[in-house]
Amino acid sequence: MKIIVIGAGAWGTAVAVSAARHPVGHQVMLWAREAAQAQAMTQVRENVRYLPGVVLPPGLRVCSGDTADLRQAAPWAELILIATPVAGLRSTLALLGEVRVPVGWLCKGFEPVPESGAAGMFGLMPHEVARQVAPTLQTGVLSGPSFAQEVARGQPTALVAASGYQQVRQTLVAAFHSPTLRVYGNDDLIGVEVGGAVKNVLAIATGLADGLGLGLNARAALITRGLAETARLGVALGARYDTFMGLSGLGDLVLTATGDLSRNRRVGLLLAGDKTLDEAVRSLGHVAEGVHSARTVLQRARRLEIEMPITECVVALLDGQLKPVEAVAVLMERHPKAETLKI
Repeated sequence: MKIIVIGAGAWGTAVAVSAARHPVGHQVMLWAREAAQAQAMTQVRENVRYLPGVVLPPGLRVCSGDTADLRQAAPWAELILIATPVAGLRSTLALLGEVRVPVGWLCKGFEPVPESGAAGMFGLMPHEVARQVAPTLQTGVLSGPSFAQEVARGQPTALVAASGYQQVRQTLVAAFHSPTLRVYGNDDLIGVEVGGAVKNVLAIATGLADGLGLGLNARAALITRGLAETARLGVALGARYDTFMGLSGLGDLVLTATGDLSRNRRVGLLLAGDKTLDEAVRSLGHVAEGVHSARTVLQRARRLEIEMPITECVVALLDGQLKPVEAVAVLMERHPKAETLKI
């Protein structure tokens, strides 16, 4: 299969490496934004900045160019994957509006709302962005509990290929299902996207708790109640409840909330250590989508009258309205309720 991966960050590179190592011998083109990065990766056969130590396989070609170059390359592919942050998804989809092959994305989050946006605007999920700018495309998402480094090293991983189009699901499975990467199909695109977005916000909360030394009991409580928040929002947006018990719900949340490779968890740890938000984000060197998605997630929840107290505290913390210890106190002072995950 001929595959183009647009975006040469850590996750885009890892997925491109995995596809190029596939036993059937895919031809993979990894599209970098900057020509200098593409040239360096081609010369040293490594993404030194984002994925050091991982050798690029021979079947992986690194390219770059302007929008005209990308449009010209697109007809070569049988599958196109967008590995930009959510903020770059709209412009990339607009470039691909005329292609006739399956198009997927790897990003997890809600599109940020411009600060100059009209009152009442709220961020869209990736499939909503696609519906606006490229409604004729057959699209989907490849998501689930995964760190780029482990996928690139060939460590066992399970992902979800979600789309309302059977052809997209089948193409994603055929492209990536391998002895080290198991890919499950799912037609609940909304549920998979919500799970992938909200877990980043909740990982900031668990990182905060860990950084404050609150213990494993507190971490377990945040993960469990965070899953309930995610499911409430997802079902209200049209997802199926059972999706949140799977890889893109519970699985992705547990990994991102507890794994030492999690950038969003790292933000919480740094905030607990008295770093400012700007200092925490700068120290990562990568995008932490939870920082950008938290406010949008809360906007969507309020619009639907869905309670998301952990998300509210994360937003207040990121906005400087609460200090770390105060955020914990706010959560613990909530009135007691009956425990339930289901709506």
